[in-house]
Amino acid sequence: MASRSDPARSGYRGYIGSRPVLGNRTPQAVQNLVIRDYCQRNGLPYLLAAAEYTMPACYMMLNEVLAELPRLEGVVCYTLFMMPEATERRHEVYRRVIEARASLHTALEGQVLRSADDVGRIEDIWLVQRALARAPKTL
Repeated sequence: MASRSDPARSGYRGYIGSRPVLGNRTPQAVQNLVIRDYCQRNGLPYLLAAAEYTMPACYMMLNEVLAELPRLEGVVCYTLFMMPEATERRHEVYRRVIEARASLHTALEGQVLRSADDVGRIEDIWLVQRALARAPKTL
């Protein structure tokens, strides 16, 4: 994990989106407020957020943020479910964060990925959400 005293690294880049997540569209201003509040509560220096493009399955801005990791302490996403839906692409994001000795935070879920030990917990949350999405919607 990167140390805040590392002069080569500064702050946490926000990552927000413009397309629906789990069928819900959250305004970018609200996503920024949630991330800003998360950073304040956790003592993380917040940098401006990168906003992902609207096109489905587009992760151009996420890739730019990941490329910036050598200069950052980490990334704070609005939600875990902004990550790529394809398992191998999500694991590539995790790998890049871990190899950069940075951290990935999810503001809505309050989760942090710092090492390979965190991947299973985060993937469990992802799998529960997938199961819920497929569950019958009857009472």
